[in-house]
Amino acid sequence: MLYLCNPCRDEFYPAGKSYILSTEASDRKKFLKRLRSKSNPEPEELSFMGHLEALRWHIMRSVIVWLAAAIAIFVFRDWVYDNIILAPSSENFVTYDTLCRFSHWLGIGDSLCMPPVKIEFLVTQVNGTFTSALSIAMIGAVIIAFPYIFWELWRFVKPALSAREKKYARGSIFWVSLCFFLGAAFGYYLLAPFTFNFLASFTLGTSGAIQYKPTINDYIDSLSNLILGCGIAFELPILAYVMAKIGLITAKFLKKYSKYAFVLILLVAAIITPSPDISSQIIVALPLLFLYWISIQLVARVDRQKAKEEKEWS
Repeated sequence: MLYLCNPCRDEFYPAGKSYILSTEASDRKKFLKRLRSKSNPEPEELSFMGHLEALRWHIMRSVIVWLAAAIAIFVFRDWVYDNIILAPSSENFVTYDTLCRFSHWLGIGDSLCMPPVKIEFLVTQVNGTFTSALSIAMIGAVIIAFPYIFWELWRFVKPALSAREKKYARGSIFWVSLCFFLGAAFGYYLLAPFTFNFLASFTLGTSGAIQYKPTINDYIDSLSNLILGCGIAFELPILAYVMAKIGLITAKFLKKYSKYAFVLILLVAAIITPSPDISSQIIVALPLLFLYWISIQLVARVDRQKAKEEKEWS
């Protein structure tokens, strides 16, 4: 049995009496809850309209940051177009040289060497170049402003979380942003060259009557889908961790349905990659399978923490 200290006894119990803190788990939980409520009083809850007003300001600040990034990209649109948008189709792109050197280092010759594609784009509308510049600015602004947008979302959700949930969510902004940028870099530096190389070299018929000249909007849409799709797909470990904390999934559940997850990952890889090239789909599927394995490890860690806490309070 544990005796309460004088400050604790005077704070929570009437003076002049002797009190004993029971070692029962339920009593300890009640005492710690009262102690936290005294030291950290909960803020007053907002009404429904108050929540809407708070959400409106979070959205407005996010839109302002996104708009500022879009304006900056639009001002420097020529540099962005020449050095970022067209880079995967340039012979000086870093991926082509790196893969070729890696292929020679493995001793498999030029198996991984890809000839750079030469794509000529068409503009079929009067305002085609202007709308393309707007698309580049808006999509690029989403990628650049992603950490801030998620931070605003986190600030809106944070007051509804308990102290324990806030502790578990510490560093979430960093990890979510890191996974997104890793996925975006994977889609841009690795998947895009494979995709465009396959699509540009694919032929139909032997007469040579078909000339491959896609529109610039098609190219921008394909590149955006690759970057944003991979960025979102790389959030799989974060999503699994959150669902495990809530109690929706366990490591046993993920292992049991791993074969179904494998099929789902192949479907996601087929959706992300606009080309029917099996090599491009495998390039996407392998990192997703690795992320699924990481998710299992994270969920297993959460399960061990929960089991340890239950054992301590039992």
